[in-house]
Amino acid sequence: MSRSRQTPASAAPWVPSNPNDPYKYITGFGGQHESEALPGALPVAQNSPQTCPYRTYPESISGTAFTAPRKENQRVWMYRMVASVAQSKFRPYTKNPYITSEFHNVDPTNPGSIKTQDGVFQAPNQTQWSPFKLPGKDEKVDFIDGLKTLIGAGHPSLRHGIATHIYLANVGMGKKTFYNSDGDFLIIPQLGRLDITTELGKLSVAPNEICVIQRGLRFSVELPDGPSRGYVGEIYSSHFELPDLGPIGANGLANPRDFMHPTAWFEHDDSEWELVTKYGGKLFGAKLRGTPYNVLGWHGNYVPYKYDLQRFQVVNSVSFDHSDPSIFTVLTCQSSLTGHAYMDFVIFPPRWGCADWTFRPPYFHRNGMSEFLGLIKGDFGDYKAGHEGQEIGLFPGGGYVHTMMGAHGPEAKAFETFATAPLEPGRIGDGSQPFMFESYLQVGYTKWAWSECGVVQEDYVTDEWGDIRKSFDPTYPGQSHVAQKPAEAQSKTGA
Repeated sequence: MSRSRQTPASAAPWVPSNPNDPYKYITGFGGQHESEALPGALPVAQNSPQTCPYRTYPESISGTAFTAPRKENQRVWMYRMVASVAQSKFRPYTKNPYITSEFHNVDPTNPGSIKTQDGVFQAPNQTQWSPFKLPGKDEKVDFIDGLKTLIGAGHPSLRHGIATHIYLANVGMGKKTFYNSDGDFLIIPQLGRLDITTELGKLSVAPNEICVIQRGLRFSVELPDGPSRGYVGEIYSSHFELPDLGPIGANGLANPRDFMHPTAWFEHDDSEWELVTKYGGKLFGAKLRGTPYNVLGWHGNYVPYKYDLQRFQVVNSVSFDHSDPSIFTVLTCQSSLTGHAYMDFVIFPPRWGCADWTFRPPYFHRNGMSEFLGLIKGDFGDYKAGHEGQEIGLFPGGGYVHTMMGAHGPEAKAFETFATAPLEPGRIGDGSQPFMFESYLQVGYTKWAWSECGVVQEDYVTDEWGDIRKSFDPTYPGQSHVAQKPAEAQSKTGA
């Protein structure tokens, strides 16, 4: 924890993480929006008139079943120059073998094996990775070819499960477009901005911003800053939503007004494009007759969005003890079990720490949820830190997994330091941005993540907690008794 008694100006919520964003946006989470790239592109009072303005094709994308309750129903109507059916037959796409949705088919003929027939490893080991390596200068890898699955659970064919991926890219997608048939992507750039073109408009997404692109929406990624690295959380079931605030009230955490949707944009391009989709965890490719970005106008609530993590309003303890990390939830995708998320997206942003009588670092914990923690910038709240070039530590562009019920907590040095540190108010995590994907599902590791990526910190568990020793002092009665002694002494003297 910093000894600073002043909040740096750079932490102000109005300081943008992406000051050079060239695009205009529509604000507001979960609302019904509309946008026109040409005036009058949207038909009046109809979704599918006999002839649309500009003689466009009306086309709808349903993000939920037609009969989903109105408060959950999501769809968008688009008015485009070429209907999406103008494509060839799909065939297997073989340029990227590192994407999978098979996580739990353990070989039944070998009870001692933790490896599945599909190369996924089922093990309770806590695992930490150094920064994932970018493609070499002699390679040309775009966003889709650079996607690599790390962990996951469930399967998209059942509309049940999650996956966590890393992307490592050094070129733009050019005339290639992608859509995910399996679920929604939550994309977190760590290195370099992403310039994302979607069917509904353009997004510029910088480190410390996130974006969500829902199932079925086509998009392409360019890299204006050169090589790029980041994280992707994927949900197979429903869609992300804002967490309920309960007694917090109507305001706080990620406020709806700060989410930004693209405005309509189109181009004229009749040349051949490549179309790639992920379906059942496998990639397939086809040819398009012209650009997919030919939408003159749209209306609905099934629209990509981005959010600046700088604008998250922290709520935390100002008396004693920790509030649970769920208090830092930005977005959630809930399961049918009340309060159990397929995926919570949680951040640990810069904030004040001022709890009295409290061990302030994250406490020792065994969690009924699976945790993946990544680092966008800085370090993890000064409690877990590493520096590029060291073998051990948590670095931007790396991450760790704490498996379901796997023991974790501060390292020995942090425990000793903060158990006796002066409890003055202080800043936590200025200049840093850790985040966590937390899920009630039990995850498996892919072979690439387990043994092929080249950045596994093999001795993570012993290096992190190998110095933990027995801590027991039979003469120490506890801080509550120590704190009461002066008051008792005053009382007896009549002071």
